[in-house]
Amino acid sequence: MIDFEKKLNPRQWEACSYIEGPLLILAGAGSGKTRVITHRIAYLIEVMGVKPYNILAITFTNKAATEMKTRVLKLVEEGAEDVWVSTFHSMCVRILRRFYNKIGGQNNFTIYDADDQKAVAKEAVRDLKLDEKQYTPKGMVAAISKAKEDLLSPEDYMARELGNFRGEQIARVYKEYEKRLEKNNALDFDDLLNKTVQLFMECPEVLDLYQTRFRYIMVDEYQDTNNAQFVLVKLLAAKHRGLCVVGDDDQSIYKFRGANIGNILNFEDEYPDAEVIKLEQNYRSTGNILNAANAVIANNVGRKDKSLWTDREAGEKLKFTAYESDREEAAGVAKRIILQSKAGRQNSDMAVLYRTNAQSRAIEESLVREGIPYRLVGGTGFYDRREIRDLVGYLKSIANPADDQSLARIINVPRRGIGDSTVQKMREYADQHGMSLFDVVANIQNVGVAGRSAGKVEAFADMMKGFREEAEKGNLHLLYMDILEKTDYRNLLLEENTEEARGRVENIDELGNKIAEFEMENEDATLLSLLEEISLVADTNDDDGNEKDRVTLMTLHSAKGLEFPVVFMVGMEDQLFPSKMALESDDPDAEEEERRLCYVGITRAMDILYLSMAKQRILNGVFTYPKKSRFIDEIPKNLMETTGAKVDDGFAASVSNVADSISRGKTKARGDQGDKYYDEWGGSTFQKKKEKGSYAGDMYVSGKPKEKKTDFVLNYKVGDQVRHIKYGRGTVLGIIPEKEDYEVTVRFDSAGEKKMFASLAKLRKV
Repeated sequence: MIDFEKKLNPRQWEACSYIEGPLLILAGAGSGKTRVITHRIAYLIEVMGVKPYNILAITFTNKAATEMKTRVLKLVEEGAEDVWVSTFHSMCVRILRRFYNKIGGQNNFTIYDADDQKAVAKEAVRDLKLDEKQYTPKGMVAAISKAKEDLLSPEDYMARELGNFRGEQIARVYKEYEKRLEKNNALDFDDLLNKTVQLFMECPEVLDLYQTRFRYIMVDEYQDTNNAQFVLVKLLAAKHRGLCVVGDDDQSIYKFRGANIGNILNFEDEYPDAEVIKLEQNYRSTGNILNAANAVIANNVGRKDKSLWTDREAGEKLKFTAYESDREEAAGVAKRIILQSKAGRQNSDMAVLYRTNAQSRAIEESLVREGIPYRLVGGTGFYDRREIRDLVGYLKSIANPADDQSLARIINVPRRGIGDSTVQKMREYADQHGMSLFDVVANIQNVGVAGRSAGKVEAFADMMKGFREEAEKGNLHLLYMDILEKTDYRNLLLEENTEEARGRVENIDELGNKIAEFEMENEDATLLSLLEEISLVADTNDDDGNEKDRVTLMTLHSAKGLEFPVVFMVGMEDQLFPSKMALESDDPDAEEEERRLCYVGITRAMDILYLSMAKQRILNGVFTYPKKSRFIDEIPKNLMETTGAKVDDGFAASVSNVADSISRGKTKARGDQGDKYYDEWGGSTFQKKKEKGSYAGDMYVSGKPKEKKTDFVLNYKVGDQVRHIKYGRGTVLGIIPEKEDYEVTVRFDSAGEKKMFASLAKLRKV
C-alpha cells in the first residue's frame, strides 16, 4: 500500500484525498500537478476501492497522456490499465467510432487535418464565386474553427452575422464547407468535440452510458480548455459531479487557439460548492527566480491570488544585459553557452526562448559560427512534410473511398498524366450526380474524358482497387510497401540523386518504420486506427543529425511544460515582448496574456536565468531603437544584475548616441557577462571598461580593430573523423597553415568535399 502522506506534501495530500465533490486544484508552475493527479487516481483505486473502469483522466497531448498512464501503472498493482487516460480528441474519436451513426454519420469517417481543411475551404470559396484574396482558405478555416469552438452551426453563424456582409459570406462558406465534409464522410478536429457534444445532447441514452461509467473525472491543464471542451466536461460530470480540474490561470497563454481563461477563473461560479486547493510549493526553481516570477505576474488583475515558494536556496541573481544589436545579443548568448559548457553544463541543459519564430535567425547563425549544436522546435513537423502527406493521402483514400480530398491529392502523385482539367471534369461530374470522386474514377468511361486520359484514370483505379484488396488482408506494412512499389514513389526520388531527395527518402523509410512499430505494438491494428494515431499525434520537429546534446531553441509558447537548468530569454523589449499587437489591442486581457507568457518563460529556469534586449533591432527592414520591456521593470532590482550597455528608463538619451556611434563606425559595443564587459554612458561620450577575464569576440574602438588571437591548436589531423554542425561526419583530407588560420579540406559523408577555415568550421574530432 502506498504511503500517500509520506510521498506528498500537505497540500498535495489534501488535493489527492478530497473526493466529496467538485475540486479545483490551482497548481503553480513546478508544483507537482502530474504527481497529484496520478496519486489521486491511485488513492481512488487503492484506498477508496473505486473501479479503474470508472475513472477518466483527460489531458491535452498524447505525450502527457502516455506519461500519466505510465506513472499510474507504476503506482497501482492491479487494474490500472482500465483507467481511461486520454486527450480530448482521442476520447471523442473513440466515442464517435462507436456512436456517430446515431446522429446521421458514418463510423468509418476520415479525420481532416489543417491542409485538408484549407483545400475544402478553397473549393467552397471558388464554387460560391467569392474573391479568394478576400476570403482566403486559411482565414475561412480560422473563422469556421472559432464558430465550432462556440458550438455554432452554419445556421447559427448566419443568424448572428445578419446585416454584416462579410459575416454572411463566411456563413455561406461554412455551410458549403460542412456539406463537403459530410459528402466526404470526414470530420475536422473541431468536429471531434462538436459532434460528441451533439451526440450527448441528442442521444441522452449515450450520455447516460458515459456518465454512469465515469464517476470520477480529472482534467489536466484546465486553463487551456475552450468553450466546446467546457461543455463536454460539464455534460460528462453532471450525474456524479466527481469532477477534479487541475490548472494554473497564470499559465493561460493559448487564447489564440481558443483557450478561455474564464473556464478556470469562473469554476466556483459554475460549481458553488467546489473545494479550491492551491499548490504553491515549487520544486523546480531557485528562490530568486520564483520571486521574480511572482513579482511580474502580480501585476495582472485577472488572476487568482497565489504565490510560489521553494525550499531551495536563493541561488544566482537573474542577469539582464542590454546589447547594442540583435546580432550582438545572439553572439552574447552563444558566448555564455560556451562559458556554461566549460563550467560543466551539457548543451541539453540550456534553452533559448523568444517571442516570435523570426527571432531565431540571428541566434541560429551565431550558434553555427561557434559550432554549438542545437535543435529548433517549431519547424516543419514530420507529418507535414510533402512526401509524408502524399503517402498518408494514399492510406486515407484506401481506408475511406468517400474521401474526395485525399483522392484528389494523390491521383496524379507521382505524375501519371492525369491533368488538373481532367480532375476538375471528374469533380464536376461527381457533384452533378451525387457521386464520390472515386466512384467517378471507377466509371471514367461515362464521364466524357478523352481516350488517353481515360486510360490513365482506369489504370489508377485498378491500382487503388488492388491496394484496397491488400488492405483487407490486414498487414499494414506490406500494404505500405506495395504502395511504394506500385507508385514508384521512392525509386523516382532515388533517381533524382540529390541531397533533398535523399532526405525525403529517409522520411519515407521512417514512415515505414512507424507503421511496422504500430503493428507490433497493437495486436488489433487497423488502417483506420493507424490513421487516427497519425492525425492525433503532434510530431515535434527535430534536426536530422544524431547529436543529442543540443541547445534547445523555441518560442515561449512552445516552452510551456518544459524546464531547463539554464534559460535565455531574448528580445525583452516593448513592442516585441509584450508584442505591439497586445499593447495596441482594445482587449484588456491582451497585455495580461503577454505577462502570463513572461511568467511561463521565467519559471522554465531551474538554476540560472539570462534576460536580454537589443538597443538596436531591424524589424520589417527598418532599424528600430526599442525600449526595454516593461516586464524587466517589474522585476525587483535586488533580484537582478544588470550588465551591458546602460539603459535609462526613458531611453531617449541613449538612442541618439547609439545611432551616432554606429553611423561614425567608432564604437561597436558588446555586453557579455562572461567577459565582465559593461558599458557606461557619460554625456555624449561612450566609454568601455573591462574587468578580469578573457576577451570574446571582435571589438572596435576609435575605428581600430582589436588584434585577433590566432594561437588556437587543432585537435585533429589528416585522416581523422570529424563532425561539422551542418554537414555532419567527414574525413580530414588536408590541413594547410595560413597566416592566422588553417585551411582544412574535409570529405563529408553526405555533402562531399569542402574547404573551410578551421576557426569558422568549428570541427570536432569524433
